Amino acid sequence: MNGKKKENHSSGRTSAVRRHEMRSSLSRILRDLIRRAEKLEAYKAQIWLGLWAGGLLFVWLWDFLFLNAPERAMLQIAFGNSMFIASVVAIWTMVLGWLLAFALEFWEVREKTFLKTVGQFALNLIRSLPQIVGVLLGYVWITYLMDQGRLAGSVSAMLWMAFFLSLFILPEVVDMLRERIRHFRQSDFYNAMRVLGIAEWRIINDDILWKNSRIHLLNKTIAVFASAIFLQCSVDFIISVGLSTRVSALNLPTTLGSLLANIDSKQDILAIGYSLTHPWYFPNLFFVHLQGISVAFVIIFTLFALFKMTNALAERFHL
Repeated sequence: MNGKKKENHSSGRTSAVRRHEMRSSLSRILRDLIRRAEKLEAYKAQIWLGLWAGGLLFVWLWDFLFLNAPERAMLQIAFGNSMFIASVVAIWTMVLGWLLAFALEFWEVREKTFLKTVGQFALNLIRSLPQIVGVLLGYVWITYLMDQGRLAGSVSAMLWMAFFLSLFILPEVVDMLRERIRHFRQSDFYNAMRVLGIAEWRIINDDILWKNSRIHLLNKTIAVFASAIFLQCSVDFIISVGLSTRVSALNLPTTLGSLLANIDSKQDILAIGYSLTHPWYFPNLFFVHLQGISVAFVIIFTLFALFKMTNALAERFHL
């Protein structure tokens, strides 16, 4: 009996040790998974950038296999034009926003009341007009230039489109940059540099905007790029479906918005609704109606990925 008790006691201790080791092992695995998740969290923006590039590559390969060559070429041209316009908008908006924000703050310090009032009035005037309405009015000007024969090619038209998009996105960039400047002006950092005799323009441009606001500038640049794509696609779609009899997809550079308004693309999109009531038709969307599905996916996925990138940067750096 004593032998059996000792054996049972020994086996009980062994099983307790095993349970403890198992709990310790699971705890280590859990901690390791948490550390890996935290590392991935730090690179969430880069992950979404990779997912965006991978998604676009997958769509291109699928279209290469199943979409006819003329429609595939049109989609590539539309995507290239849209990315070119959005890139120009992002560059122009950030450069002009930087210059205008610096000018307004510099005039305020130097008590140049008239210049500051004029600049602020111009910004408020642009801000008072809804962005999409302002861009539509800009297209009226592009129409006039086309009627007069002053636009030599598609590049000139795209640059004008980028100009009007930049103009109506500009106020929010200026507001963000001025907020950064005012934030640092209230700190001892700014006063200390002024006491040391450092020039105002250098404090604002170098120490505040460049050295201490680069991540804010990057995040805002991505947001401006996304806004440019959204506005551009919206306005091009509105015009291409018949708002204007003179400006259409035929005489404006092809973009994702105008291609989405193409009759073939619209029929492809309508096929989605048909497949909801006829589920057996759903697989045909990815083979028969590929142009419209591809355009819609590229627009939505691009905006979604850019939104996720800006959110990831904001969460990581507490913007």
